[in-house]
Amino acid sequence: SLAFRNAEGRRQRMEEAERQATAAAVESKRLEHKWAGERDAEEYKKQCEKERRDSFAFRNAEGRRQRMEEELREEQTKLEQHEFYEHKWAGERDAEEYKKQCEKERRESLAFRNAEGRRQRMEEAERQATAAAVESKRLEHKWAGERDAEEYKKQCEKERRDSFAFRNAEGRRQRMEEELREEQTKLEQHEFYEHKWAGERDAEEYRKQCEKERRESLAQRGREHVHHRAVMAELEALAKEKEHEFFVLKWAAQDDTKAYLAEMAEERRKSFAFRNKEGVRHRQLEEEWRCEEI
Repeated sequence: SLAFRNAEGRRQRMEEAERQATAAAVESKRLEHKWAGERDAEEYKKQCEKERRDSFAFRNAEGRRQRMEEELREEQTKLEQHEFYEHKWAGERDAEEYKKQCEKERRESLAFRNAEGRRQRMEEAERQATAAAVESKRLEHKWAGERDAEEYKKQCEKERRDSFAFRNAEGRRQRMEEELREEQTKLEQHEFYEHKWAGERDAEEYRKQCEKERRESLAQRGREHVHHRAVMAELEALAKEKEHEFFVLKWAAQDDTKAYLAEMAEERRKSFAFRNKEGVRHRQLEEEWRCEEI
């Protein structure tokens, strides 16, 4: 009887030592998974900071280039420059909104991983409590026989395999979700840069169109001025030829001259009104195109 009890005690101590070693290995793996998740979060935060610095550097360089171009433009293009800066500020606001969205998604990802870790710790505590209860019951019924002890050991092995299978599946799911989020972030960044470059190209095309219209307007006014001078020269020649009739036709000539000048002024006012109306229409069309693109 003493030999049997000594052997039984030795066997139970060995089983207890094996269970403790198994529990230590499980705890070590859990800590390794936790530290790997923390390292991934730190790398992701550094990547976001790098992208933010690159974005700031790009916008600073772009602003410097635009200010240099602004100094070379003439005073008559101030209204067009104002519209260009409105487009630029809208793009910066969109970039700021996108950065806030990225920060929000990052916070949500961290909150999800924290909740998942808390849930796993609670499950581990529950499993430990269950194992302790089973161990207490096993000690109370240890004389029930070797068959009950063998069945309990098989049950413990089954629970351990199920636990490993569950943690492996959970880790695989988390890695797949993280990869999907990274792919979505890269796709959104690519679309953002494509829209931004398209807006810059449209702004450059609009500036060139305005320069072309301004040159055409100056050429039209030059032609009108030359035509006006030719008409005035012709009138002066007629006045010299008919100098002997000046006193007779003095008031009639003055009236005709005033009427002609009033008509020319009216034509110039109409020309200016037409060009202003065309300019307003062009700006409205450009604003509609910009709104559609946005």
